[in-house]
Amino acid sequence: MYKKAILCVDDEEIILDTLETQLREHLGHKYSYELAESAEDALEIIDELNESGVDVLVVISDWLMPGIKGDDFLIAVHKKIPKTIKVLLTGQADEKAITRAKTQANLNYCIYKPWDIDELIGVINKELEAI
Repeated sequence: MYKKAILCVDDEEIILDTLETQLREHLGHKYSYELAESAEDALEIIDELNESGVDVLVVISDWLMPGIKGDDFLIAVHKKIPKTIKVLLTGQADEKAITRAKTQANLNYCIYKPWDIDELIGVINKELEAI
């Protein structure tokens, strides 16, 4: 079983499938790639992984989702696992939400959709090297 995970959260299944394919292609099989279609599901996954001894190294989250928005979700993630790398991947976040995520969730990066996979992988690799 994997001891390190990358969690992707988006309410669109096609986005999650694309992210998983691209991450696996560029980062290989050394991580478990976890997918959640809502912030609520993602928080449950984080709890399950933590209980299983799996470190969630990276969380990539959309902002505009039903229920909990991405900034609120990342703040909750930060409270649970403060050292995790947090990336907001969005086409619709407003500046207030991004600023809030930076100050209250220690947001590492905000990348806009449609994303450039080289930019996303570069950000993840840079941050993973630092931990």
